[in-house]
Amino acid sequence: MGGCAATEEAFAALTRQNLDGAYRLAWAILRDSAEADDATQDAFAIAWRKRSSLREPDRFEAWFGRILVNVCRERLRSRSRGRVRSLEAVPVPTIDDSASSVSNRDEIGRALDRLDVDHRIVVILRYWADLPVDEIGARLGIPAGTVKSRLHNALRSMRLRLEDPR
Repeated sequence: MGGCAATEEAFAALTRQNLDGAYRLAWAILRDSAEADDATQDAFAIAWRKRSSLREPDRFEAWFGRILVNVCRERLRSRSRGRVRSLEAVPVPTIDDSASSVSNRDEIGRALDRLDVDHRIVVILRYWADLPVDEIGARLGIPAGTVKSRLHNALRSMRLRLEDPR
C-alpha cells in the first residue's frame, strides 16, 4: 500500500471491517475488556505505521492478525512478570444446577489462564478463531509442527488442571 489518499481510505475501510473481530480475538487471548481495547488500538496503530509492508490487501486479516497476536503476547508476558501468585489455588465448588455450564466455562477459562503465553495463543487461535494449523503457523511465524506440539502440550496441561483444579 503506497502513501496516497486512496490507499489511506482503503486502509481505513479494512480497519473498519476488521475492528470487531480484532477486539474479540484480543479479548479471547487477554480475557480483559480494557486490555483487549488497548491491545486492539495498539495493533491498529502499529499496522498503520507498517502499512507499506502490506503487499496484498486481500491478506489484510492474516497480516493484521499477526500484529495483533504479537501485541497480545507482549501484554501477557508483561502481565505475567508483574503477577503475584498465591501459594494455594482456591478449590472450585461443584454446582449441580443450570449454572454448571457457567462453572465449567469458568474452569476452562482458569485452565487457559494458567497456560504460558505461547500455548495459550495457539489454543485461542485454533479453537476460538477456528484457524487451521498452517494458518496459525503463518500468523505466528512458526512451523506447523511447532503449532501441533504446542496444542498437544497445552491441551494435556489443561486436561490435568481440569481433572485436578488445585
